[in-house]
Amino acid sequence: MELWDIYDENKERTGATMKHNDWNMKPGEFHLTVLGVLMRPDGKYLITRRRMDKEWAAGWWEVPGGGVRAGEDSLDAVIREIKEETGVDVTEAEGGYAFSYKRVNPEEKNNYFVDIYKFILDFDESDVKTQEEEVSGFAIADIEEIKRYADQGIFLHYESIRQVFEG
Repeated sequence: MELWDIYDENKERTGATMKHNDWNMKPGEFHLTVLGVLMRPDGKYLITRRRMDKEWAAGWWEVPGGGVRAGEDSLDAVIREIKEETGVDVTEAEGGYAFSYKRVNPEEKNNYFVDIYKFILDFDESDVKTQEEEVSGFAIADIEEIKRYADQGIFLHYESIRQVFEG
């Protein structure tokens, strides 16, 4: 069973943990997730498509990411998530932490911080080995293609992370 640390409103660990995806958080409790934007030197991005059997946002496009495990820091988590979901190792990539945002969802009992990372790495399609449990496909997309998906409402988190693509 995967555990996540519970954080306070200042993004400090509280010492408590929660079960992965156990949305029963109290006010003032947060978990931490990460998103990893992977850009090639030619300005194209690696994006993945969510499996159609996902209960939420099935078939939508996104960047790799996921929950930070208990005791793990966000950099280690984003490196792990990118490797698990795409097979690409960003350990030696340029770039790193870009920014964070916070969401408070009391009705869903799911409050969270998201750490966004942007990595620049020269890779090609043959380097990508997607995780079939999570991903139904991938694309090497330019910003215009990503914006088209966002305009269609099928690119997860785009409005929250758009600055990492535009900056």
